[in-house]
Amino acid sequence: MKINILTLFPEMFTAVTKSSILGRAGEKGILNINLINIRDFSTDKHNKADDYPFGGGVGMVMLPQPVFDALKSLESAESGEPVEPEKGDETPKKKMIYMSPRGRILDREKIEELAELEEMTILCGHYEGVDQRIIDEWDMEEISIGDYILTGGELAAMVLIDSVSRFIPDVLGTKESATEESVYSGLLEYDQYTKPREYEGLAVPEVLLNGNHKLIHLWQYENSLRLTKERRPDLFAAYVEKAKDLTKDEKKILEEIVSKGLSVKVNSACKSKFHMKD
Repeated sequence: MKINILTLFPEMFTAVTKSSILGRAGEKGILNINLINIRDFSTDKHNKADDYPFGGGVGMVMLPQPVFDALKSLESAESGEPVEPEKGDETPKKKMIYMSPRGRILDREKIEELAELEEMTILCGHYEGVDQRIIDEWDMEEISIGDYILTGGELAAMVLIDSVSRFIPDVLGTKESATEESVYSGLLEYDQYTKPREYEGLAVPEVLLNGNHKLIHLWQYENSLRLTKERRPDLFAAYVEKAKDLTKDEKKILEEIVSKGLSVKVNSACKSKFHMKD
């Protein structure tokens, strides 16, 4: 996948895109990260890329001219000729994205959809945002990583790139490496331990050391259920409603945890699934 990143601060991305899993994916040619400095396209002698907003208000807004020209340069690089933006002209394998707190929240469904693209262009806003004409003219999809405000879109873009890359074939060892991770499985991840077996009087649970894979799996399953119910009752309720193809032992564990308070109330859907009374 080719990922074009339009930003005022390209240097922020190097540590992320050149290291760890993303760095190796780049070396293998699976990912092609193309950093574009928006200021390079400014016609202002001081490379100015922002100005005061019409209508008043605090902060500055990113100018349309540098961003328009940066986007046009991407089209020119592909075709060899300048290309004006045309709505609906993008192929299904390409998408333009603006990182914005007013966009759709990034979730697994959106991540998997983006992972199918051949090319993704991400605009990182800064200050109070970008001139709306950029978003409208280039038909950008606005995406948010959560209900909070960051200084700029760069950190949000890094989160998007990292999460999407994990679903691209060969970036991780197997597809299961991505889909079975924590929240994607429907439950929070169980507690993890490594050597030594005992450290400063703290021991690893004995069940993880006996080599009985069935008992280990059931311990991990129960641990995930308990953690999810305590910390994310919304996820727990959704899991219970959709739970199917459970073994007899797994169902017994789930019924037991649903029946216990564990500091949160079980909703009516969970109770009805297991024919429980208040």
